[in-house]
Amino acid sequence: MPGLAAALESHPGIWRGGELARSGHAGIATGYAALDAELPGGGWPGGALTELLPQHEGIGELRLLGHALAGLARAGKSIAWIAPPYLPYAPALAAAGIDLARVVIVKTSKDGDTLWAMEQALASAACGGVLAWPRQIHYTQLRRLQLAAEGGCCLALLFRPPQAAREPTPAALRIALATDAGGLALSILKRRGAPCSRPILLPASLAPASGLSYRAFDAHVVDSPAPAAAAAGSIPARLALA
Repeated sequence: MPGLAAALESHPGIWRGGELARSGHAGIATGYAALDAELPGGGWPGGALTELLPQHEGIGELRLLGHALAGLARAGKSIAWIAPPYLPYAPALAAAGIDLARVVIVKTSKDGDTLWAMEQALASAACGGVLAWPRQIHYTQLRRLQLAAEGGCCLALLFRPPQAAREPTPAALRIALATDAGGLALSILKRRGAPCSRPILLPASLAPASGLSYRAFDAHVVDSPAPAAAAAGSIPARLALA
Protein backbone atom coordinates (compact mmCIF):
# COMPACT_ATOMS: atom_id res chain seq x y z
CA MET A 1 0.00 0.00 0.00
CA PRO A 2 2.38 2.70 -1.23
CA GLY A 3 -0.23 5.45 -0.81
CA LEU A 4 -0.68 4.70 2.88
CA ALA A 5 3.08 4.45 3.41
CA ALA A 6 3.59 7.85 1.78
CA ALA A 7 0.85 9.39 3.90
CA LEU A 8 2.42 8.04 7.07
CA GLU A 9 5.84 9.27 6.01
CA SER A 10 4.51 12.82 5.60
CA HIS A 11 2.42 12.89 8.80
CA PRO A 12 3.92 15.41 11.30
CA GLY A 13 3.07 13.13 14.24
CA ILE A 14 5.12 10.22 12.90
CA TRP A 15 8.91 10.09 12.51
CA ARG A 16 11.71 7.58 12.23
CA GLY A 17 13.52 6.75 15.45
CA GLY A 18 16.82 8.26 14.37
CA GLU A 19 15.37 11.53 13.06
CA LEU A 20 13.89 14.72 14.43
CA ALA A 21 10.11 14.90 14.27
CA ARG A 22 8.48 16.95 11.57
CA SER A 23 6.42 19.85 12.80
CA GLY A 24 3.09 21.15 11.57
CA HIS A 25 4.31 24.68 12.34
CA ALA A 26 7.60 26.35 11.49
CA GLY A 27 9.67 26.84 14.61
CA ILE A 28 10.37 30.29 16.05
CA ALA A 29 14.07 30.96 15.43
CA THR A 30 16.11 31.05 18.63
CA GLY A 31 18.90 33.19 17.18
CA TYR A 32 21.40 30.35 17.70
CA ALA A 33 22.02 28.17 14.65
CA ALA A 34 23.42 25.31 16.75
CA LEU A 35 20.25 25.19 18.84
CA ASP A 36 17.85 25.59 15.91
CA ALA A 37 19.51 22.61 14.23
CA GLU A 38 18.56 20.39 17.18
CA LEU A 39 14.92 21.47 17.47
CA PRO A 40 12.08 19.98 15.42
CA GLY A 41 10.79 22.71 13.13
CA GLY A 42 14.09 24.59 13.35
CA GLY A 43 13.29 26.67 16.43
CA TRP A 44 11.12 27.07 19.51
CA PRO A 45 7.89 25.12 18.95
CA GLY A 46 4.66 27.04 18.46
CA GLY A 47 1.48 25.31 19.49
CA ALA A 48 3.28 23.20 22.11
CA LEU A 49 4.54 23.52 25.66
CA THR A 50 8.26 24.07 26.34
CA GLU A 51 9.89 23.67 29.76
CA LEU A 52 13.14 25.43 30.66
CA LEU A 53 14.98 24.13 33.72
CA PRO A 54 17.75 26.63 34.63
CA GLN A 55 20.37 25.55 37.16
CA HIS A 56 19.52 28.75 39.01
CA GLU A 57 17.68 31.99 38.29
CA GLY A 58 19.60 34.44 36.15
CA ILE A 59 21.77 31.83 34.46
CA GLY A 60 20.85 33.27 31.05
CA GLU A 61 17.39 31.83 30.45
CA LEU A 62 15.99 35.19 29.35
CA ARG A 63 18.99 35.95 27.15
CA LEU A 64 18.26 32.64 25.45
CA LEU A 65 14.76 33.87 24.58
CA GLY A 66 15.63 37.43 23.61
CA HIS A 67 15.75 36.89 19.85
CA ALA A 68 12.42 35.05 19.74
CA LEU A 69 10.60 37.52 22.02
CA ALA A 70 11.88 40.51 20.05
CA GLY A 71 10.66 38.88 16.84
CA LEU A 72 7.21 38.26 18.28
CA ALA A 73 6.97 41.87 19.44
CA ARG A 74 8.01 43.16 16.00
CA ALA A 75 5.25 41.03 14.50
CA GLY A 76 2.72 42.86 16.69
CA LYS A 77 2.21 39.97 19.12
CA SER A 78 1.64 40.48 22.84
CA ILE A 79 3.93 38.67 25.29
CA ALA A 80 2.46 37.71 28.67
CA TRP A 81 4.81 37.32 31.65
CA ILE A 82 2.92 35.47 34.36
CA ALA A 83 4.27 35.53 37.94
CA PRO A 84 7.91 36.32 37.02
CA PRO A 85 10.24 36.10 40.05
CA TYR A 86 11.37 39.70 39.44
CA LEU A 87 9.77 42.61 37.64
CA PRO A 88 11.34 43.06 34.21
CA TYR A 89 13.42 46.21 33.80
CA ALA A 90 11.99 48.25 30.93
CA PRO A 91 15.27 49.66 29.51
CA ALA A 92 16.77 46.16 29.28
CA LEU A 93 13.75 44.85 27.39
CA ALA A 94 13.80 47.82 25.03
CA ALA A 95 17.54 47.37 24.43
CA ALA A 96 16.85 43.74 23.49
CA GLY A 97 14.42 44.94 20.81
CA ILE A 98 11.24 44.04 22.70
CA ASP A 99 8.50 46.63 22.21
CA LEU A 100 7.23 47.52 25.68
CA ALA A 101 3.75 48.13 24.29
CA ARG A 102 3.58 44.37 23.66
CA VAL A 103 4.58 43.32 27.18
CA VAL A 104 1.88 42.29 29.68
CA ILE A 105 2.84 41.54 33.30
CA VAL A 106 0.41 39.36 35.27
CA LYS A 107 0.96 39.19 39.04
CA THR A 108 -0.51 36.24 40.94
CA SER A 109 -0.60 35.26 44.60
CA LYS A 110 -0.75 31.46 44.25
CA ASP A 111 0.10 28.72 41.79
CA GLY A 112 -3.50 28.01 40.91
CA ASP A 113 -3.90 31.58 39.69
CA THR A 114 -0.63 31.38 37.75
CA LEU A 115 -1.73 28.26 35.90
CA TRP A 116 -5.23 29.62 35.28
CA ALA A 117 -3.80 32.86 33.88
CA MET A 118 -1.45 30.96 31.57
CA GLU A 119 -4.27 28.79 30.29
CA GLN A 120 -6.42 31.86 29.65
CA ALA A 121 -3.59 33.64 27.82
CA LEU A 122 -2.93 30.61 25.61
CA ALA A 123 -6.62 30.25 24.80
CA SER A 124 -7.13 33.96 24.08
CA ALA A 125 -5.31 33.89 20.70
CA ALA A 126 -4.09 37.38 21.64
CA CYS A 127 -0.55 36.41 22.64
CA GLY A 128 2.43 35.40 20.56
CA GLY A 129 4.29 34.26 23.67
CA VAL A 130 3.31 33.25 27.20
CA LEU A 131 5.95 32.83 29.92
CA ALA A 132 5.09 31.53 33.39
CA TRP A 133 6.95 30.73 36.61
CA PRO A 134 4.80 28.40 38.78
CA ARG A 135 6.32 27.25 42.06
CA GLN A 136 4.69 23.82 41.88
CA ILE A 137 2.79 22.11 39.11
CA HIS A 138 1.35 18.62 38.67
CA TYR A 139 1.17 16.41 35.60
CA THR A 140 -2.56 16.93 35.09
CA GLN A 141 -2.03 20.70 35.14
CA LEU A 142 0.83 20.38 32.66
CA ARG A 143 -1.44 18.37 30.42
CA ARG A 144 -4.08 21.12 30.50
CA LEU A 145 -1.44 23.67 29.47
CA GLN A 146 -0.15 21.45 26.69
CA LEU A 147 -3.68 21.08 25.32
CA ALA A 148 -4.25 24.84 25.58
CA ALA A 149 -0.97 25.47 23.73
CA GLU A 150 -1.99 23.10 20.94
CA GLY A 151 -4.96 25.33 20.18
CA GLY A 152 -2.73 27.94 18.52
CA CYS A 153 0.78 28.80 17.36
CA CYS A 154 1.73 30.60 20.58
CA LEU A 155 5.17 30.19 22.18
CA ALA A 156 4.32 28.62 25.56
CA LEU A 157 7.18 28.57 28.09
CA LEU A 158 7.30 27.24 31.64
CA PHE A 159 10.28 27.93 33.91
CA ARG A 160 10.77 25.08 36.39
CA PRO A 161 13.46 24.07 38.92
CA PRO A 162 16.16 21.58 37.86
CA GLN A 163 14.74 18.79 40.05
CA ALA A 164 11.66 18.74 37.79
CA ALA A 165 13.81 16.77 35.34
CA ARG A 166 12.96 13.66 37.38
CA GLU A 167 9.24 14.11 36.76
CA PRO A 168 7.28 13.06 33.65
CA THR A 169 5.93 15.79 31.42
CA PRO A 170 3.60 16.07 28.42
CA ALA A 171 5.62 19.08 27.18
CA ALA A 172 6.95 18.75 23.65
CA LEU A 173 10.34 20.18 24.63
CA ARG A 174 12.30 20.20 27.88
CA ILE A 175 15.74 21.81 28.17
CA ALA A 176 18.04 22.03 31.20
CA LEU A 177 20.41 25.02 31.38
CA ALA A 178 23.81 25.07 33.09
CA THR A 179 26.85 27.36 32.91
CA ASP A 180 29.86 26.62 30.74
CA ALA A 181 32.90 28.93 30.61
CA GLY A 182 30.70 32.02 30.86
CA GLY A 183 28.23 30.70 28.32
CA LEU A 184 25.39 28.21 28.47
CA ALA A 185 25.30 24.44 28.19
CA LEU A 186 21.88 23.27 27.05
CA SER A 187 20.83 19.67 27.62
CA ILE A 188 17.75 18.68 25.64
CA LEU A 189 16.04 16.26 28.00
CA LYS A 190 13.01 15.74 25.79
CA ARG A 191 12.13 16.57 22.21
CA ARG A 192 9.98 15.00 19.54
CA GLY A 193 12.35 12.74 17.67
CA ALA A 194 15.70 11.11 18.34
CA PRO A 195 17.32 11.86 21.72
CA CYS A 196 20.02 14.53 21.86
CA SER A 197 23.06 12.82 23.35
CA ARG A 198 25.33 15.83 23.92
CA PRO A 199 24.91 19.32 25.38
CA ILE A 200 24.66 22.31 23.07
CA LEU A 201 27.26 24.90 24.04
CA LEU A 202 26.43 28.56 23.48
CA PRO A 203 29.41 30.86 24.20
CA ALA A 204 28.51 34.12 25.90
CA SER A 205 30.19 36.07 23.09
CA LEU A 206 27.63 34.70 20.62
CA ALA A 207 24.58 35.53 22.70
CA PRO A 208 22.00 37.81 21.07
CA ALA A 209 20.24 40.27 23.39
CA SER A 210 23.01 39.70 25.92
CA GLY A 211 21.77 42.54 28.15
CA LEU A 212 18.50 40.71 28.83
CA SER A 213 18.94 38.87 32.13
CA TYR A 214 17.82 38.92 35.72
CA ARG A 215 20.80 41.15 36.49
CA ALA A 216 18.91 43.87 34.68
CA PHE A 217 15.78 43.27 36.76
CA ASP A 218 14.88 45.42 39.73
CA ALA A 219 11.85 47.03 41.32
CA HIS A 220 10.97 49.10 38.24
CA VAL A 221 7.69 48.20 36.60
CA VAL A 222 7.55 47.58 32.86
CA ASP A 223 3.82 48.07 32.46
CA SER A 224 3.59 51.85 32.61
CA PRO A 225 -0.03 52.99 32.10
CA ALA A 226 -0.05 53.71 28.35
CA PRO A 227 1.98 50.72 27.09
CA ALA A 228 0.25 48.27 29.41
CA ALA A 229 -3.18 49.40 28.29
CA ALA A 230 -2.23 48.99 24.65
CA ALA A 231 -0.69 45.59 25.21
CA ALA A 232 -3.58 44.23 27.20
CA GLY A 233 -6.27 45.63 24.94
CA SER A 234 -7.06 42.40 23.10
CA ILE A 235 -6.57 40.03 26.04
CA PRO A 236 -9.61 39.12 28.18
CA ALA A 237 -9.79 41.69 30.95
CA ARG A 238 -10.20 39.02 33.62
CA LEU A 239 -6.66 37.83 32.90
CA ALA A 240 -5.18 40.89 34.56
CA LEU A 241 -7.08 40.10 37.74
CA ALA A 242 -5.41 36.72 38.36
